Amino acid sequence: MSIKQSALCQALKNRFPDESVTLACNEVTLTVAADEILDVLLALRDESVFRFQQLVDLCVVDYLQYAQDEWKTGSASGSGFSRAAEAQHSGRMRFGDTPASSKLDHSRFAVIYHLLSYSNNHRLRVKVFVDDDDVPIIPTVQHIWASANWCEREAFDLFGIMFEGHPDLRRLLTDYGFVGHPFRKDFPLIGNVEMRYDPEQERVVYEPVSIDPRVLVPKVIRDDYPVPGSKREPQDDA
Repeated sequence: MSIKQSALCQALKNRFPDESVTLACNEVTLTVAADEILDVLLALRDESVFRFQQLVDLCVVDYLQYAQDEWKTGSASGSGFSRAAEAQHSGRMRFGDTPASSKLDHSRFAVIYHLLSYSNNHRLRVKVFVDDDDVPIIPTVQHIWASANWCEREAFDLFGIMFEGHPDLRRLLTDYGFVGHPFRKDFPLIGNVEMRYDPEQERVVYEPVSIDPRVLVPKVIRDDYPVPGSKREPQDDA
């Protein structure tokens, strides 16, 4: 932890004693309750000790089936992918599948704000868990940082997060009439429908997906690098 990061962490803890401040991967993260998010962000923008003038990015994390996968391994292999030939559970998503939920102590969706203070030379991540998993709604911050306008539209399009008070909350990247939100973990990788040009009808037609979904790449859990701050030594791959 650098001196500047240490000073920022202490200032955040003093100003927001009810919120969580962590340092991981050399980045400071402030986790805020959903009903406090606007007050906290306004303070981070306006108070001289912080002065985060710029919202660099806004993104969303879907924690559905967090730390779970269809099959896992401790090391990568150049062969032996036959284990992925047959589905073990709904991790290989098909249209209509309902995945098993993660055993988490927080909500499914988290909205993350990446902030920059170019007067104090600080960077900060602010994380807020959206209360309702079925209808995720959180206040817009477009009036705090104008750059949030398109970022929130992207988060709405890809994750289905509703930003209350947004002046023009429309899809940004997907097509008109698109069904679902493609970055959600329960959205099938092959999509819900496919389209082609029908020469007889002389138009584009939509049909059910004909692709057979398969997972050929394992999720590798690597333990050869220690967790920051731990005493665990790197281990060689077996």
